Amino acid sequence: TDPVYDPQLFAPAGGPPRPTPPKYGRDVVGYGRRPPHPQWPGGARLALNFVINYEEGSENCILDGDAASENLLSEIVGAQPYKGARHMNMESLYEYGSRAGYWRLHRLFTERDMTCTVYACALALERNPEAAQSMVEANWEIATHGYRWLDYQNVDEATEREHIRLAVEIQKRVTGSRPVGIYQGKPNVNTLRLVAEEGGFLYNSDSYADDLPYWNTQFGKPLLIIPYTLDNNDMRFAQSLEGDRFFNYLKDAFDVLYAEGETAPKMMSVGLHCRIVGRPGRALGLAKFLDYVKSKEQVWVCRRSDICDHWYRNHKPAGAAKL
Repeated sequence: TDPVYDPQLFAPAGGPPRPTPPKYGRDVVGYGRRPPHPQWPGGARLALNFVINYEEGSENCILDGDAASENLLSEIVGAQPYKGARHMNMESLYEYGSRAGYWRLHRLFTERDMTCTVYACALALERNPEAAQSMVEANWEIATHGYRWLDYQNVDEATEREHIRLAVEIQKRVTGSRPVGIYQGKPNVNTLRLVAEEGGFLYNSDSYADDLPYWNTQFGKPLLIIPYTLDNNDMRFAQSLEGDRFFNYLKDAFDVLYAEGETAPKMMSVGLHCRIVGRPGRALGLAKFLDYVKSKEQVWVCRRSDICDHWYRNHKPAGAAKL
């Protein structure tokens, strides 16, 4: 099904009418020259959301029946999967994230009374109930990062549907509530439809397409898309990150969006990984950015669920009586 386009969606009054683009299976137009004013709480210039990706213990490992070891996003440059064997160095690099790196990030945020969203792989969450408990106690949002940290590009539809079901079931059992948001991370062409069909998700974040949330209307009831980030993300610096480089990039992104926010506020996401920025040599750059943010006024540091709630209340899509 092609996306449903309404070129006048949220178009401010007084400007020229928006031309209707030709039908296409992608939305390459978006809000155009006149994005909506989000009306963030308190008149904020910027909605800022930090995301801690909690994946350690759900990555590829033959102990879980996988064909090979993990090879992505670690300290080992150019790592290759070991077919049919365990990769002991890779396993312990991931274990650092859940054993030590997570708790360093937990301290950085809780000591500053700053909130965040956790993208939690359900199997990883289940295997570290103390970490799960600390997220709930901190009143952080726990969005699901899927059942496992896998590439779903070539996973069949039935398996992915079952993994989404398991992700919801496990998180509800471990934390006491189901997720309202999902970031599969490595989706395929079926993922968004399966998310919509599950019926309980209010938003999906498998998109990097905008500086503001937007609605997807392909699958009946509108589903909110809250775009994520791969640029304000420590994964880009996994093998060459000094804390100052990370700080400087985040500060530049923040400063541009904060300046634009005087007339056209946006949102900003920051992606973090326990095994990456949770390392001491990288954590200082994050700490500096957190302190920089706290020195500014008119910034709404929030959870993605807060953005979701705000958008549902204030920016319903055209033609939707209620959501």
